[in-house]
Amino acid sequence: MSSRREFITLLGGAAAWPLAAHAQQADRVRRIGALMTQAADDPEGQARLLALAQGLQESGWAIGGNVRIDTRWGAGDAERYRRYAAELVALAPDVILVNGPAALAQLQQATRSVPIVFVNVVDPVGAGFVVSVARPGGNATGFMLSEYSTSGKWLELLKEIASRVTRAAIIRDPTLTAAVAQFAAIQSAAASLGVELSPIDMRNTGEVERTIAAFARPPNGGLIVTAAGGLSTRRSRSSRWRRGTVCQQCTRSATTSLTVA
Repeated sequence: MSSRREFITLLGGAAAWPLAAHAQQADRVRRIGALMTQAADDPEGQARLLALAQGLQESGWAIGGNVRIDTRWGAGDAERYRRYAAELVALAPDVILVNGPAALAQLQQATRSVPIVFVNVVDPVGAGFVVSVARPGGNATGFMLSEYSTSGKWLELLKEIASRVTRAAIIRDPTLTAAVAQFAAIQSAAASLGVELSPIDMRNTGEVERTIAAFARPPNGGLIVTAAGGLSTRRSRSSRWRRGTVCQQCTRSATTSLTVA
């Protein structure tokens, strides 16, 4: 993952795209829009915004002085993404920061001229957000979350953690190109590692929990979480998969283990 300084540099560079047309307004307050996928009270989302503010200050930008940030919290709701994307574009910001592919899709429908910097997007090329990694084109640029080829390593890591694992449940969102590609990479490694895969589609949280609980009953099982739309907004429940009642069943014997990717 790129450093905070690299991110701030990219954000500043994107904000500079339209400045030629506004050279006569060199002293005006710059405006950054932020479309977050978390809820407003989400600690991770707040921490990310704080890191952004700190990085901007280190680069000479003063929040409330020469730059302001307008934030909208989508809380995993597609309709909010659509509405807030339109709201932010209407504010005519110099650049918009967006977190996640679902919100990015709504932003690109709302504008093809306001510069966009995205984070936490696994496959921006496959999803059609950019033309290529080297030359994004259009009005969007940003950071890929990971390379698909590394997804097979998650299964290798699972086997290193618990060598007797022979079954692995893979939580995924089948509507996301990234999740499909990650699952394919895991599949390619499964045969050589002697692991049988069980995909669990991320559609209904309650159903996912029940499926994991059923999967956890036999021994020698493990769990991998791939790119899953809205998963960060279900953190209270996904944390239970790591340490709560569902995963106590996963970890009740030495032959069973859990990894979250």
